[in-house]
Amino acid sequence: MAEFTRQRGKRQEDGGLGSVLDLLLANARLVLGVSGAAVLAIATLAVKRLIDRATSPRDEGDPKAEQKTLEESWQDLALIKTTPKPPKKQRREDLSEPLLSPARPPVPGELQPRVCSAPLETPRIKPSPPCCLTLQEKLLSHYSSRLAVPEVQVSLASQLARSICAQLQSFLLSKCPELPFGSPFLSGPLLDGLGALTADHIHFMLPVVLDATLWSLIPGEDTVVRNPQYWMIKRTDLEYFPRGCSPWDRFIVGWYLSSNALNKTLHKILVASINWPAIGSLLGSVIHPVMGSQELQLEVKHDQVELSITLFPVVEMEDKVLLAAPPEGLVENLWLESFYRAEVSKVKELDAGDSGARQHCLRILNGVCKSHPTLHKLSGSPLTHVVLHLSATSSDWAEDSLADRFQEVLEELVGYLEKGVLPSYFNHKINLFCGLLEEEIDEMGFLLYRAISEPELLLTEN
Repeated sequence: MAEFTRQRGKRQEDGGLGSVLDLLLANARLVLGVSGAAVLAIATLAVKRLIDRATSPRDEGDPKAEQKTLEESWQDLALIKTTPKPPKKQRREDLSEPLLSPARPPVPGELQPRVCSAPLETPRIKPSPPCCLTLQEKLLSHYSSRLAVPEVQVSLASQLARSICAQLQSFLLSKCPELPFGSPFLSGPLLDGLGALTADHIHFMLPVVLDATLWSLIPGEDTVVRNPQYWMIKRTDLEYFPRGCSPWDRFIVGWYLSSNALNKTLHKILVASINWPAIGSLLGSVIHPVMGSQELQLEVKHDQVELSITLFPVVEMEDKVLLAAPPEGLVENLWLESFYRAEVSKVKELDAGDSGARQHCLRILNGVCKSHPTLHKLSGSPLTHVVLHLSATSSDWAEDSLADRFQEVLEELVGYLEKGVLPSYFNHKINLFCGLLEEEIDEMGFLLYRAISEPELLLTEN
């Protein structure tokens, strides 16, 4: 009876344990999946066997039974250890529960578990070969990293300049309706793409419309400065058309239209008559004229760009483009002949004809010279004329030949500096070096002579 009670209690315990295990295994398939439930079943079976052996009566004195029980125990333990672990996979029945529990912040004073890992071997880094860039790669890298102007800045600067010029044109029409100004337009390297380091400078060209029957051009060789690049605009037929017949007669000095007198009048209008604070507030910027400059300049400060606008009265007569930019000194009636429009047009025409890289080469050259304290006076028109001269002898201007053409331009420049003469591509009588001092020519020539064999001298930070 006592034995029956003991066996019955054991069966009840086994039955209770078995029902719990069965329930666990039934739910395990839902929670862990098929593979996970199989692994849990094997492990549970092994544990159950161990419990059965621990609670079952031992046959004292039977060595074979004890040996069999010990072997079965090791087999069960081996079964547990060798059972492959299923891949970790989290499954949610309730989508409201987070897939991964958030990390709990450490509590002050609480010991954090230590994770011991084997020390990692230091990876062996193979030494990279020395980087040897070609001149072509250096030029392209120099342009992309230092000289390329973001398109956003170009667009913003040009839009801002057009708005300011429209305001200026409207004011001139209301303030000086008697003066026949033509339609103004914007110009400069930023818009024409031949050499701008930053979106900071734009030319505002203000056409001065003259009656060809009342005005004529005097060549530069016949002027007092004997410079073929400067011209004089003479008032003609005063005996038939007396003074006052032309609205521009008020700017006559000694029978000639004075560029200096026109600039002074426009400067007074820019400084004293126009309400620039109001216009700047309307355009979201600060605008003020430059007081001490001989040129007509406006400084514009915007949140994203700072801009300098230079106003040039311009006369177009007899296929000449003349700017009201007299040389420094007592001569105030001279007009400077500008080849800028012809330069841009010719370079783009040549590039379109052979898919050349003249414009790219000019951007790099202008950027290098403009940022260098010794070469800054070479930027702009002189470099363009050297490239145009070189284009007459060098036909290969493909992108792959950019480095070769760059060095050839340096060689050509050294040759012109040795002579002290750079003839204009459009008028060989004009020396584009006539405004340079002898000391400046020597310094430029020495630096460029070194740069022929070491072009990297020009690509370093200045």
